[in-house]
Amino acid sequence: MQEKIEEFINYLAVEKGLAKNTLLAYDRDLTQYYSYLSKRGITSWQETEQNNILVFLMYLQGQGQTSNSISRKLAAIKSFYRFLALDNYLPENPAQLLSSPKLERRLPRVLDVQEVESLLAAPKGGGPVALRDRAMLELLYATGLRVSELVTLPLIEVNLSLGYLKCLGKGAKERIVPLGSLAQEAIEAYLAKGRPMLLKGASSLYLFLNQQGKPLTRQGFWKIIKKYAQEAKIIKQITPHTLRHSFATHLLENGADLRSVQEMLGHVDISTTQIYTHLTKQKLKEIYDSTHPRA
Repeated sequence: MQEKIEEFINYLAVEKGLAKNTLLAYDRDLTQYYSYLSKRGITSWQETEQNNILVFLMYLQGQGQTSNSISRKLAAIKSFYRFLALDNYLPENPAQLLSSPKLERRLPRVLDVQEVESLLAAPKGGGPVALRDRAMLELLYATGLRVSELVTLPLIEVNLSLGYLKCLGKGAKERIVPLGSLAQEAIEAYLAKGRPMLLKGASSLYLFLNQQGKPLTRQGFWKIIKKYAQEAKIIKQITPHTLRHSFATHLLENGADLRSVQEMLGHVDISTTQIYTHLTKQKLKEIYDSTHPRA
């Protein structure tokens, strides 16, 4: 059974070109399902039927997992069974008629403009690490890149003279995002006095590097932004995507159209971008409640 999961993950990597983190999530979810089945004496995928999936979903619910988490696991299971059926390993797909639970739409946490200013001003001094961190934070807020896109951004894809960068996002989809003047200045300073010192005479394709001259990891950036949030005395809970969410929300609050924001964020479906309109409506309501004499 484990071999079939490995075949499927390989298929997703080679044929679909999915990102490493997505592949790990599929592998983790399917391995959990396989472990659950094997403990109940099922030794082959050909023995499974729709009821096995339903009981597994009920088990997850009993463990207190959210509908979002259960929906993600079900999506992985459905894709896996579809693969087995198309490969003629199964005569029919037992997950074909199952529908996903309704998702909880959680509003992302965002910083207000003053909090963003405090965060961007947190890296102090002119050392290579401070220059790098200032450039990274400015770039994230200027472009709304995902953290995974930031840490894998090649130097060659940043055009400072024309003020844009080219980014390879989810599903290997390429997009062009404009750069603000402050982000350009921060990157120029980092390229002049920061990056060469981090490289120590070596070479790298990537824009942002750690102190060993290697590309930064998502975890490495996560530690960096948490540190500066503490220094900036930001009370709100920060996530690696906080600046991305703030970028989108502040654009919409200042009159940007939804389609443009969708394009800059690299969302395939505009409904994903629409969650930020809920935040702007929420802010309007707060302003109304606090300022209207008869609110």
